[in-house]
Amino acid sequence: MYSYEPSTMQKHEQEGGGTRYVATGDRMMIMLLELHPGAVVPLHSHPHEQAGIVIEGEFDFIIGTERRRVKPGDMYIIPGGVPHQAIGSDRKAVFMDVWSPPREVLLD
Repeated sequence: MYSYEPSTMQKHEQEGGGTRYVATGDRMMIMLLELHPGAVVPLHSHPHEQAGIVIEGEFDFIIGTERRRVKPGDMYIIPGGVPHQAIGSDRKAVFMDVWSPPREVLLD
């Protein structure tokens, strides 16, 4: 399969309040994420590189020791092993993440 739409993708509930739609290849993975209003994704880290772009809404993103409000068009790259956390605002946010290598999506 070469193309996906959210209704045909793996769907997972995000710890802390959100929904993830996942498509995985051999060496990379892409996720469309919806962060619910007021959601708090716990501080965590993983060995995978993670890069993304905010599509809709805004939220506070803590990456390492830096905290910043991200909004549509903002991009980020998180090196493997760096702790990070997302804190939702008063409305839904939508963003896309790309991972390398792919990871088990049930982990945070």
